Amino acid sequence: SDHMENICGYLMKYTNLVTGWQYRYFVLNNDAGLLEYFVNEQSRHLKPRGTLQLAGAVISPSDEDSHTFTVNAASGEQYKLRATDAKERQHWVSRLQICTQHHTEAIGKNNPPLKSRSFSLASQGSANSPGVQRRPSQNAVSFFNVGHHRLPTGKRVPIMQPDHLVDVREMMSQAEGQQRDLIRSIECLPASGHLTSLDQDLLMLKATSMATMNCLNDCFHILQLQHASQQKGSLPAGTTISWLEPKISLANHFKNGAAQNFPAEINKPASVREEQSIAEPCQLTREPEEINPDEELEDICDDKEDDLGAVEEQRSVILHLLSQLKLGMDLTRVVLPTFILEKRSLLEMYADFMSHPDLFIAITSGSGPEERMIRFVEYYLTSFHEGRKGAIAKKPYNPIIGETFHCSWRMPKSSVATDAGTNSSAHSPSEQGTLPKDPDGQTEPDYYTVKFVAEQVSHHPPVSGFYAECVERNMCVNAHVWTKSKFLGMSIGVTMVGEGVLHLLEHGEEYTFSLPCAYARSILTVPWVELGGKVNINCAKTGYSASINFHTKPFYGGKLHRVTGEVKQNMTNTVVCRVQGEWNSVLEFTYSNGETKYVDLTKLSVTRKRVRPLEKQGPFESRRLWQHVTESLRDGDIDKATEHKRALEERQRNEERLRAETETPWCTKYFLKDGDGWVYHKPLWKTVSAAQTQQTDSN
Repeated sequence: SDHMENICGYLMKYTNLVTGWQYRYFVLNNDAGLLEYFVNEQSRHLKPRGTLQLAGAVISPSDEDSHTFTVNAASGEQYKLRATDAKERQHWVSRLQICTQHHTEAIGKNNPPLKSRSFSLASQGSANSPGVQRRPSQNAVSFFNVGHHRLPTGKRVPIMQPDHLVDVREMMSQAEGQQRDLIRSIECLPASGHLTSLDQDLLMLKATSMATMNCLNDCFHILQLQHASQQKGSLPAGTTISWLEPKISLANHFKNGAAQNFPAEINKPASVREEQSIAEPCQLTREPEEINPDEELEDICDDKEDDLGAVEEQRSVILHLLSQLKLGMDLTRVVLPTFILEKRSLLEMYADFMSHPDLFIAITSGSGPEERMIRFVEYYLTSFHEGRKGAIAKKPYNPIIGETFHCSWRMPKSSVATDAGTNSSAHSPSEQGTLPKDPDGQTEPDYYTVKFVAEQVSHHPPVSGFYAECVERNMCVNAHVWTKSKFLGMSIGVTMVGEGVLHLLEHGEEYTFSLPCAYARSILTVPWVELGGKVNINCAKTGYSASINFHTKPFYGGKLHRVTGEVKQNMTNTVVCRVQGEWNSVLEFTYSNGETKYVDLTKLSVTRKRVRPLEKQGPFESRRLWQHVTESLRDGDIDKATEHKRALEERQRNEERLRAETETPWCTKYFLKDGDGWVYHKPLWKTVSAAQTQQTDSN
């Protein structure tokens, strides 16, 4: 109470993506427990432009920067605010939290539990708030009469006996039925009018009721395990008590929790029927297809990801989704809403990491093992900026099993750095490797070709394999990645499990590397992406290694997207190069001789990939497979995109079920299982080895 002071001052308030941030004059009224704002200080004597009731609110400093914080009221309204500096933010956050705690506790003391007390999450909301204005007769409480209920007196015992679990189960079944009736009543409301199915109070009530029932079911499961242990004396070996998956299927709740009713088969668009009628993949040819790079054309598709303005419009969907998630929950099988999708598959995203082929090809031209390791680190750190397609956190399509993506890049030889640090348009025969020359004696092209192929080799777990090679420079890279997503509260974390290996056949060197974790932050407002974690790059033959740290932003202060690293010689433990900067902005390389090099990623030229036209692509190539989803997203038709996406996912489930029933193993097309990893069926190191053997035999 010593710190219960009324404070006021200017803060920036985020309105929407169109209007953006605006200065507003805020007043904290501790006596009333209100946060009010006005256009400016001069209009303070007028009616506030907005008011939030702080009882039950959550005040959260943002991890976006050191100035921003959010006020989430119990009514579901949210203010996203920004102070002038970190000190001012801390002052406001502290005072708001003290006021919130005081008034929340006061409500608890003044309103003890009753036998039956109706409530609304927005009962303390201000009538001045635009989101909660309604006539008393239209209040959610009067409409649904939701109440607390306590156990009958005869059922109360000091200790819960095992036979009472039956009573608990019966009561929970009744509660689940009431909760379903509540959801059904909300969703049957009209889409427009005074009280609608999109009412913020009702959406919050629906979300919290779902979360509550999920939590109660988990607790009941733990009680059952404890009951079993009491009967047997101890839990069986290997038994664990853990939280369960959501009891309510996420796949059936795309829009406000309602199961989508798709039209009958005859009324479906032809494209959807086509997606569902493609034959089972193993019945198609699974023989590897040699893609002719000359058939590929420079990609003219430029799908710049627009801002997630839909977040505000689709907030009800997100609230509904969050109500069914738990901290640490695996999101692999969770169907996410369509509006957050990028217009490309995850397999194509891996290809976009190769958008600087000149830096990739230049690795093998390094004059020594030290320079080659440094060049690889430079290429590695510059790959994420273009691969991410901007800072907004959108999610690429989850590839279906058997999906593939092919592309290539052509890089003029004059644009690739040589070992002398200059540009060269020709290389000696030794530099060209041991592959035979063109038997027709035709003039070699004045460009290098980098070919890329990716395939989704597994569905559960979701594993992708990708491979790229430059035959002229005798180099290739092979990798497999298993994406594991977890719910972290207001963030989603994606761990990239797997390993990649770069082969420089000219030097007999192999560089193993891993990938950092990715995080989608602030998923309730404007989601953004950051990378985090430590990755290592090692070359066993030369003894050089690199350690790279992707730093997540600290709670207070600090920069976004920061990365640091060092390259060292393991035998002598000597650091030969240090790097620091931002992975999506400017990187600074400092060498052991004192020289410094700056790389501005925003100014690096991007080489467009070359892709076959859709009409020449196979039915399981990414762009043809997802073309109707992509077209619908470009047109802004979320419902149609969801329908096409659902058809693809349903087909995949049916195929998986059929394989399980017939005990038919899945046949991959381009990648072969190799221990815990996956390897391209025809890697360059095998081709070169075969060519060397043939040349030896002929001699």
